[in-house]
Amino acid sequence: MTPPRLLLVDDDRLVLATTAAGLSLLGYEAATADGAEQALLLSAAERFDLAVLDIRLPGLSGVELAHLLERRHGLRSLFLSAYGEREEVNQAIQQGALGYLRKPVDVPHMVPTIEAALARARDLDALAEAKQQLQRALSERRQTSVAVGILMAQRRLSEAAAFEALRGEARKRRRKLSEFCDELVAGLQRQEHG
Repeated sequence: MTPPRLLLVDDDRLVLATTAAGLSLLGYEAATADGAEQALLLSAAERFDLAVLDIRLPGLSGVELAHLLERRHGLRSLFLSAYGEREEVNQAIQQGALGYLRKPVDVPHMVPTIEAALARARDLDALAEAKQQLQRALSERRQTSVAVGILMAQRRLSEAAAFEALRGEARKRRRKLSEFCDELVAGLQRQEHG
């Protein structure tokens, strides 16, 4: 199994170097960036499992960076900060933070939070994939229902008979039912508009 890939972002280079070295010793692959711009470039070029961000960065804040990383690359974030101000913690939570650690933090003590964040990120990715699959299935079903309705009206068939006719025709043409129904509906739409 490949080790988890972490993107560490902190403007304090000493914290960045020591954290990366410590995490590497504990079996993680850690790439580093000392600011948001470098982090965005790295995340565009490489795949990471989790971003560990300082919440206060020059230029873009860690919360703003987390938003961009998730929107552009699906990369979820864990925050580190020397400050524990309620407003910052709330912003991080609203952004979808998978955890929040106060600095200074001993690297081995980061591991449980990182592992929990990685597990949560995997769960969220699986939920997003399930949602996409469900949306595709609903879309396919909708097109199939439209095609069944068309066949019922054109040939004066029952719903079951129209469905069986579509399924038989799709098999005969060696097509998936959903693809055949999409083509049928699209063809009828072209005829109406053409």
